[in-house]
Amino acid sequence: MNLQETLELNVKAAVKSLFEADLQSVEFQATRKEFAGDITVVVFPMLRVVKGNPAIIGEQIGQYLVDNVSLVKAFNVVKGFLNIEIEDAYYLEFFNSINDNSNYGISKVKDDKAVMVEYSSPNTNKPLHLGHVRNVLLGYSVAEILKASGKKVYKTQIINDRGIHICKSMLAWQRFAPNGSDGQKETPLTTLNQDLRKGDKLVGNYYVIFDKKYKEEVKTLISEGQSEEYAKKNAPILLEAQEMLRKWEAGDEEVVALWGTMNGWVYEGFDATYKSIGVDFDKYYYESQTYLLGKEFIAEGLKTDVFEKDEDGSVWCDLTEDGLDRKIVLRADGTAVYMTQDIGTAIQRIKDYPDVGGMVYTVGNEQDYHFKVLFLILKKLGFDWAKNLFHLSYGMVDLPSGKMKSREGTVVDADDLIEEMANTAEEISKELGKLDDYSEDEKKSLYKIIGLGALKYYILKVDPKKRILFDPKESIDFQGNTGPFIQYTYARIQSILRKSSSEDFKASEISLHEKEKQLLKQLEQFPEVIQNAAEQHSPALIANYTYDLVKDFNSFYQNVSILGADSVNEKSFRVALSRKVGETIKNAFNVLGIEVPNRM
Repeated sequence: MNLQETLELNVKAAVKSLFEADLQSVEFQATRKEFAGDITVVVFPMLRVVKGNPAIIGEQIGQYLVDNVSLVKAFNVVKGFLNIEIEDAYYLEFFNSINDNSNYGISKVKDDKAVMVEYSSPNTNKPLHLGHVRNVLLGYSVAEILKASGKKVYKTQIINDRGIHICKSMLAWQRFAPNGSDGQKETPLTTLNQDLRKGDKLVGNYYVIFDKKYKEEVKTLISEGQSEEYAKKNAPILLEAQEMLRKWEAGDEEVVALWGTMNGWVYEGFDATYKSIGVDFDKYYYESQTYLLGKEFIAEGLKTDVFEKDEDGSVWCDLTEDGLDRKIVLRADGTAVYMTQDIGTAIQRIKDYPDVGGMVYTVGNEQDYHFKVLFLILKKLGFDWAKNLFHLSYGMVDLPSGKMKSREGTVVDADDLIEEMANTAEEISKELGKLDDYSEDEKKSLYKIIGLGALKYYILKVDPKKRILFDPKESIDFQGNTGPFIQYTYARIQSILRKSSSEDFKASEISLHEKEKQLLKQLEQFPEVIQNAAEQHSPALIANYTYDLVKDFNSFYQNVSILGADSVNEKSFRVALSRKVGETIKNAFNVLGIEVPNRM
């Protein structure tokens, strides 16, 4: 049991003994810095079962704890707040229990049922951009946090590889791609444009070209007297793209071949970006393979009245009694909609991984309603695991310059962003002038670690539900609540360890400095923070915990001599404490997907 759990048992025993009353729970909070104490019991909620003056009740409970609980050293009461001081021996015993555990806070798999986490899930008509980056970082980190909490986890995505969006890029490439000297249209390998050598960027470029030509045609039709509504629906290039989609769905060999080729370019580009960001997947699903999967379950649901068929042949799920609306699941012509696909994909995933007992969908908050409907339909279809589905809903990412738009080419490309972050890290590091003894390769590697760490931390420290205004330069600050500040502290600890030897210490001879005790109190919280972050699907809890731990370490470092301690025993303890803080920073950053450098 941790300190809070131990004290809760003893406070309940005190109330039972002193007042013959039973407490259901005990409310704790951190002791305010102006008062002596390590943890505070809030007395006011007890007044529901114990009548009297809260200050007097607090005095009586405090005295009981001092008399009966060996770890309680002293107490003081401020109005209805019981501030409790804990014996050094408790914290030293705790430290001894974790000192040799380099994976402190990380649980081994303890659950038979696995969790599948879906993230990224891009369209194949453009490269990954800043919005995808938040999705990928959130999904990957939540998967790693769930693992650290003791869950078996599968990472997956569904790639939206069919539809009008990819046909627009395909058509634009057919019509506008330049021919090389061999008469063949440009590819990622043959293009003369260095920026388009990556396949996803080449395909994304033609998506932008399509939109430009489409707007020109709409403008022309309007100038010829057509209404804006008519022009937008009947621009020749759009009608041609729609015809290409019909051919794809009909299995036209030429169209399907081109679709396979261009999607192949995109997949190679995606894989390079994922590798650069440092994320991975256990299984890929493709919309082209799953969009028809839900049909058989729609047929079953019609038999059990989960769905109903309208006169025109379309199939719906009536959710009005559940506070939602009617949702179409099959069009009148029998073709699938997104909901059909998502129903089938969810069921297919359980078939592929029978040990999965729940799923996490990392998708932006514009899809909140969609997932409410999806989860409810799956429950109505009778799937027990449907009660364990979670939509990891997140806010959009904005830039100081405004909202991003893919079709207009105003998005921040993920690859360009990663490069910019590394370049910014290089500029700042050169200003600080601390890398003179590094080789060029070492510098380049460190710049990327710092740049990516800054990007990831800046995004993950914010509650997923909140919208983010992303400022690259602000994120690479070596002071404050930033990734580089935490990475620098980790590197500082490694420097201390390189200058010292690892020796045992005698805990019985240690008298804790208040800064040491504060560090130990922070360390004790780490396993609970991991569990809470897993339960709430929130990397922000771990990011901000790590910042608090680092602030406490730097305060300790500035106020307490480590290598110049008065005795060998004190020095050995402080070095061991520093090592444990470093390990905890590394463990915390690992689940956020952030590297920590040994030197900076």
